[in-house]
Order: sequence, then structure tokens, then C-alpha cells
Amino acid sequence: MSEQNKPEENLEPVISEEALRKAEEFIEEEEGAANKLSGWLAAFVTFTAVAMSTFHLYTAYGIVATQTLRPIHVAWVLFLGFLVFPVAQRYRHRIMWWDWILALLSVAVAVYLIQGGDDFTDRNTSPNSWDIFFGVALILMVMEVMRRTNGWIMPVITSAFILYALFGAYLPHPWTHKGYEVGRLIGHMYMTLEGIYGVAVDVSSSLIILFTIFGAFLQYSGAGKFYIDFSFSAMGGKPTGAGRTVVLASFLLGGPSGSGVATTVTLGAVAYPMLSKAGYEKNAAGGLLAAGGLGAIISPPVLGAAAFLIAEFLKISYLDVLLMACIPTILFYLALFLMVEIDARKFHMHELLIEKVDTVWHLTRQYWYHFLSLISIVAFMLYGFSPVLSVFWATVVSFLTSFLRSDTALISYDLFRRKGALLPLIFKSPFIKAMEGGSIGVLNVAATCAGAGIIVGVVTLTGLGLKFSSIVIDLAGGSLLMTAVYTSLVVWIVGLAVPVTASYIICAVIAAPALIKLGVPDFAAHMFIFYYAVLSEVSPPTALSPFAAAAITGGDPYKTTLQCWKYTVPAFLVPFMFVLDPSGQGLLLMGSTKALASANWWSIAEVTLTAAVGIAALAGGFQGWALIKTNLLERWMLIIAGFALVYPTSAADMIGFGFVLAALGLQFLRRNSAPVAPA
Repeated sequence: MSEQNKPEENLEPVISEEALRKAEEFIEEEEGAANKLSGWLAAFVTFTAVAMSTFHLYTAYGIVATQTLRPIHVAWVLFLGFLVFPVAQRYRHRIMWWDWILALLSVAVAVYLIQGGDDFTDRNTSPNSWDIFFGVALILMVMEVMRRTNGWIMPVITSAFILYALFGAYLPHPWTHKGYEVGRLIGHMYMTLEGIYGVAVDVSSSLIILFTIFGAFLQYSGAGKFYIDFSFSAMGGKPTGAGRTVVLASFLLGGPSGSGVATTVTLGAVAYPMLSKAGYEKNAAGGLLAAGGLGAIISPPVLGAAAFLIAEFLKISYLDVLLMACIPTILFYLALFLMVEIDARKFHMHELLIEKVDTVWHLTRQYWYHFLSLISIVAFMLYGFSPVLSVFWATVVSFLTSFLRSDTALISYDLFRRKGALLPLIFKSPFIKAMEGGSIGVLNVAATCAGAGIIVGVVTLTGLGLKFSSIVIDLAGGSLLMTAVYTSLVVWIVGLAVPVTASYIICAVIAAPALIKLGVPDFAAHMFIFYYAVLSEVSPPTALSPFAAAAITGGDPYKTTLQCWKYTVPAFLVPFMFVLDPSGQGLLLMGSTKALASANWWSIAEVTLTAAVGIAALAGGFQGWALIKTNLLERWMLIIAGFALVYPTSAADMIGFGFVLAALGLQFLRRNSAPVAPA
């Protein structure tokens, strides 16, 4: 991949319309293939989506009872889901009569529940015929919207859990349970806050949608473009400049978006030509782009939707989750930076003059307020605001600061000058598009949360979580290490088929109890599962981020996936550190803001340094390069050292540091003894 060996056609790469179209298809696979409507249908959907965003912004500040908010939220999601996403590809870009019927039925389900009041809830153990009718209709509609937005896998898995609840009496030990009738199951799923309207929908209705609205405000105010321009300007001019630009831009873009595929495609469309000119071949460039997109899901201040669920499951503040994510996120991007640095030396990449939009300082002076929008969320939470109010006021900050420049204003200045017809100006304004995008963007996640509520309801009703944890612990022979390995494999396998949010929810209720039963703190167990659920973004057959990157670069999807693994594997061994030994929990800052005051900062610094050295050793071992190209002995010494340093015990650390020093010493001697090549 050196300059002299590069194919000539890669010197001026062009991303074709076909490549971009394929990349968009991967976004649609993750977020659903939405209709592109026109005329009064488009206006109606826009009006409905804006009304949904307005309602949820009101609930952030006003008081709406939980028993009312959750059913209304699900009704909005189902109503828009049936109108925005077609039943099949051949019916795309139009709304069929059955879509209208299902949309109206979704409203009827919520109205029936809310009007029923306390009497409705009290009869959940013995529902009447109408209760069962509307409950069955709700379950079927949730699974249909899940299918339209996320494909067949989640409805199939959800159906399997329902069958388990109905026919558990016929299963062999240890899976058997007494079994539940349809009425009892419907009462639990529809008439209580333990099923569809459970924790996942609670988080979706109160937090996730507010963050999607916030992300849409940033997008339509030009924050995304600024983050890319800022990264290009700050990182250009060095052999590692192209790779560093991707890493920095993916972090800035990923923070507000929380979507791995969207970040990969957005950045890849503008960054791939630069990577190719710098010396990256197609699969390596795609792997780096996908790895950067993966960081979007684990990067504060937004993370992915699963992070909000962690806070709700653990009954801690979202700020605590942000704190727990800080050091692992730093270590993840450290791994990417190290891989980029090694790439530049390993493949003899040359300096690349990036055509800068402007100097970094000039850009910052003009658009500094886009950073303020990100920082304000954490600032409000530190000031004592709840996460809901923090993102609400951060959205207000984003809206107000957008008017500091006319080219970022969410409402056109022409509206205030009243040039032209008023209604079209309002309808076409970025503000309306942001309000619409906030609601449309949450539909696939919210549908997944509703479907996951069915799974959680079955687990709580049947006690499946405790059964599964006992099976895992017995299989591992009571070993914490083997239990963690089996748990990571379970999460990874589940993540092969379902999105990150669903993977986390399923495994949080069936797999986390196994780790907790062996003494792992609940916050460490849930963060462990969260990080391995994220692997679904880069794991075939649902490796959407690498596949989208391959569509842009023209590389092989599976080779791109392997390259992505190369970039990310060092950082994904870190979660073992905070479940295998109490000292490793320092990487999570003890999981609580209250604990920070009494935290042993030396212990936290020590475990962080150990993790960083372990990541560096693994990066060098996997790449086959440290000070110079490694030989077989040095490579294996670095890999063994990396795994040893990830295992948080004193003996393992001594072995790890010893192997690192020995490998570097051998490299130093070989480099100094190598003959100087003639000029």
C-alpha cells in the first residue's frame, strides 16, 4: 500500500452515485426504508411528526402521568410508523388503505387504555374480551412496525419469547415453567407497566426522543458540517493526518448522532478520497471509517439509545452513565489513534495536503457555538438538572445559538422580514425539518423498545433471567472468567441478529444476573453487556457499518469487516477489566458521582495506564509493528502482553509489562543494528 505500489486509479478516487445509493440502503436497513411522499400526504406526515416532537418537548417541562405518556408515545410511534414505512417494497412511496386502518387502530388502543383508568389496570389478571382484543392488536402492531423498520429478526425473536410464555409447561428442565394463558399474558403485556409499556418505552418516551430531536437540531443548524470541516482543518498536513481526521470527525459527529451507520456514511462520503490519496487501500479505509462510526455509539454526551436504558435499569442518573463511559471511550479512541499511527509507518504513507475549508482558528471563531451545544448537556446535568431537562435546555441553546449566523439559523431571516408567503417559509424552514426529523428518527428505536418490552415482560413473568443465569454459571463451573466469556459470547450472538438497543435489553435481563450473582457490581455487569452489544455493528451478518463503508469505498464487505475488527479489538477487551477484578472498576469511575469524592485516584490512574499499555501492546501485536516491523517472536510477545495487562491482577500485570519491555528492547536492538540503506 505504499505510494509506488498504489494502483493509479486510486490517486483520484471518485465516489459514484451507485456507491452512495448502496450506502444509503444500509442506513435504511438499520433505520427502515421510509416513504418519500409528496403533496398533502407529505404535509400531513410532517404536521404529525412536528406535533409529536412538540408534545414530547412539552412533557420534558410539563407534567404528564407515566400511565398516560407511555401509551401516547407508543401510539405516536405506531401511527407514524404505518404511514412512513411501507408494508413491502412494491408499496413504497404511497400510503395504502390498510396503513390508515392500522394507524387509526393504534390510536384506538391508546384511547381505550387511557379511558379505562384504574379499573382497566386493576383487572390485568382477568381481562375481558375487549381488553384481550386491543392487547392482541397492540402486540401484533408492535411486531409489524418492528418488521417494517428493522426487518424480520426482532419479530421472530419476540414471537419465540411469547411462545415460551404460553407453552413453558411442555419444555424440559431447566427451562420449564407453569405456562400462562393468553388472557394472563395480555394483561401483563398491555394492562401493566411491566410489558410493552415498561422500562424501555419509558426511556424512549422521556429521553431517547428528546435526544433525537436535539441531534436533528444540531444537524439542521450545520453542526455536522462544522465538525467535519474542523477535523479536516485541524488534522491535515501529516502522514497520519488522513486517519486522524477520520478519528476526530467520527468522535465529534458520533456524539450528537449516536448512530454508527449514519456516522460512517456521512464521514465516508467526504473522507474516503482523502484516505485513498494518503495510501489506504479500499478495505483498510472502509474498516477505519466503520470503526470510527462504531465509536459514535459509545461516545459521550449522547452514546447510543442503550445508554439511557442503563440509567433506568440501574436507577442511576444519566450523568453517572456518562462518567462510566468516559475512560472506556478514551481508550477506544486511543486504540484507533495508535492503529492510525502504525498504519502511517507500516505502509509508508506520505504527507497529504488536505484542502482546508478554512483555518481551524477561523472556523472556531465563526462557529464556536456548535461546541457549546454539546457541552451544555453535561453542564446542565452538573448544575443539577435532570437528564430530561438537560437535553431540553440544550436543545433550546442549540436553537437560540443557531441565529448567531444567518447560514445556520433554524428559521430563515426572511421570515422575520416577511418576504414572500409566510406559510411556505415556515413549512420549509430548517426548524420544521428538525422537528420532523426528531420524531421520524426515533421510530425504529422506539419500535424496538416496545418490542423489547414484550421480551422483558416474558422474562419477568416466567423467571427466565434467573434460570438462564444459573445455566451459564453451571456451564462455567462457577468461574467468573468463563462466565464473563460465555456472557460476552451470548451478547455477541444475540447482537448478530438484532440492533444494539434490542441486544442490550435482551441480555440485560437474561445474562446480567449471571455476572451479578458471582459478585460483579450491577453497573459493571451492565456496562460489560453494553459494550459487547455494540459489537453487533461490526459483526456479520448484520455488520451494517462495515458493509456501508465497503459500499462507499468499493471494497469487499467481509474483508472490510475484518479490517474494522483489527482497529477495534484492542479496545473491546477492556470490558473484561471491570468485571474480573474490583480494581478494574476504576475504569468506570466507580459508577457513581457520589463515589468520586472518595475515589482512590491513584488506583484509577494505575488501572487506566495499565489498560492503555495493554491496548498499545495489542495494537502493535495485531498490526505486526511497534518501533519497526515485528518478527514472529516479538509479535506474540506483544499479543500475550496485551491479554495479560487486560486481566487486572498484579501477577498478570507484571507478566504483561515484562513482555512489553522485552519486545521493545529486542526491537530497539534490531533497529540500531540494521544496516543503513544507501541513499
